[in-house]
Amino acid sequence: MRLTVLGCAGSFPGPDSPCSAYLVEAAGFRLLVDFGSGSMSTLQRYVGLHAPDAVLLTHLHGDHFLDAALYVVVRRYAPDGPYPPLPVYGPVGTPERLAALDGVPDRTVEDVYQFSALTPGTFPIGPLTVTVDRVNHPIETYGVRLEHNGRVLCYSSDTAPCDALLQLAQGADVFLCEASYLDGVDNPPDLHLTGGEAGEVATKAGVGRLLLTHLVAAWGSEARTVASAASAYAGPLEVVRPGARYEV
Repeated sequence: MRLTVLGCAGSFPGPDSPCSAYLVEAAGFRLLVDFGSGSMSTLQRYVGLHAPDAVLLTHLHGDHFLDAALYVVVRRYAPDGPYPPLPVYGPVGTPERLAALDGVPDRTVEDVYQFSALTPGTFPIGPLTVTVDRVNHPIETYGVRLEHNGRVLCYSSDTAPCDALLQLAQGADVFLCEASYLDGVDNPPDLHLTGGEAGEVATKAGVGRLLLTHLVAAWGSEARTVASAASAYAGPLEVVRPGARYEV
């Protein structure tokens, strides 16, 4: 598998990055995991406007799905379109949320997207074996485990510490994990991870490499986050950037 980071800013676009969006490629198939605000720009810059063969939306906070609403225009009104419906996997209510953002009363987006509702479990998307489970976030949110040819990529989505995340990350070759909060601060409960908590999960799960994402540049400290993660995880780790590519 190959992972391309399209956006990695937490909660809202940062000065150097759109919000969460990650392209995973395997055997010529391209799965876009999350489609956060601003990421359609980097989709065009790094891989191409029509690159995704399917989309998986982990939850319906704007920083993880809003550009899927803008992508309707690309699929429906392209000069060489309309394009056939694109498979989209997301929480219950995803079609209705995207249709509401389309803004035309009584019109759906089912001409653009073919929807499948996420539930905890394992299923195929193209050549990938996908496992999702509910994680600890205020709305219905799924952590993701992707497997192909014996290699494993785990993505935390947004979550506070929970057993489901630990199970999804177990033995992963690459663990793409959010680290929105600073350690040593009175953070809101049941919302996000700190760098130290991300490192603890990586150590307990025995992952091969930790990639930190979803840092909130406006009120965080990347150096502190990395130091906290490194104090809890002895393996290779780094903070991801838009355009970065990783072989899994």
